[in-house]
Amino acid sequence: MSTDPLPPGRAGAALDDDCLDLLAQPMAGAGPGPLRERVLQRIGRSAEASRAFVTVRTRRARAMPLAEGVLARALYETAGTAPRPGEPARVRIIELAAGARWQADPLCGAVSEWLVMDGALDMDGALLQTRDFQRRPANETAPVLHSPTGARLYLRESSAAPGEARSTVLDACTPWQDFAPGIRRRVLWTDGREAALLYLADPGAAVPQHGHGHDEECLMLDGEVFLDDLLLCRGDWQLAPAGTAHEGVSTDTGGVLFAHGDLDLDIRTA
Repeated sequence: MSTDPLPPGRAGAALDDDCLDLLAQPMAGAGPGPLRERVLQRIGRSAEASRAFVTVRTRRARAMPLAEGVLARALYETAGTAPRPGEPARVRIIELAAGARWQADPLCGAVSEWLVMDGALDMDGALLQTRDFQRRPANETAPVLHSPTGARLYLRESSAAPGEARSTVLDACTPWQDFAPGIRRRVLWTDGREAALLYLADPGAAVPQHGHGHDEECLMLDGEVFLDDLLLCRGDWQLAPAGTAHEGVSTDTGGVLFAHGDLDLDIRTA
């Protein structure tokens, strides 16, 4: 798997050569036959499909110091070309050690989305805790963050929406809504068909093949989920560009996943 953040704007292979070699080894010594051919074809299809996506194992991504006790792990940055529908300008994980303080460094003219992955912090006098979400318009002064106990945050920056106001969704005050068998969700923000959401999945839950009208970002907050043949674990992140599709999403363990993409999934039937 990729162990470092990908270059800006690059869609990388989620299954690298080492991983493919490991998958193929059990078949290498097998003689010709239908089973061997089917397995090797499946490995090839998985590798080809994964090249459209950007996948980052956050725990292995290089950390860049921003201030004393504050680190940033880069997940994505655009290459300066015309953005796809819903494409973020920059995505990072911000880590604050206990007692750390930091004034954010927003991109010029960008809206920012903040999701507390774990821990708690003060943001301009407001207490935010695990799974609390805040979206801030581009014209606001950069917030000052302070965490007495330590915290990790997902920070997404994107083009501004005209006339947008700040919005906050607190985990403790917001119920889950039924979405599909074994899956509930919480809409954190929406503008037309684009949305930021939390999904809560029971063990064994699944979503069938679906396309992406907007870039779809998935951040695993707890548990594990298979995106096609790729296992997303706690802290892992994937971006599926607009126009791509997932063959299927499923979980054996259940879990909580943050997503920014389509408000309604484009479910595809055979």
